[in-house]
Amino acid sequence: MDAEFNSLEAKVVQFVGLCEQLRAENHDLRQQLATAKNDAKRLTERIEGAKAKLESLLARLPD
Repeated sequence: MDAEFNSLEAKVVQFVGLCEQLRAENHDLRQQLATAKNDAKRLTERIEGAKAKLESLLARLPD
């Protein structure tokens, strides 16, 4: 009977450790996602700025 409890306890400890590991990994992934979204937004803004400049230059070209 003690062996069964010890085995169950070991499994619970392992499960709790895995949950903590996954929670930390999830937190890190959320931070990485937020950073990637910010980078994508900034790059989109730069692309839009470059697009506007190009359109302005093209509008100045004689036909």
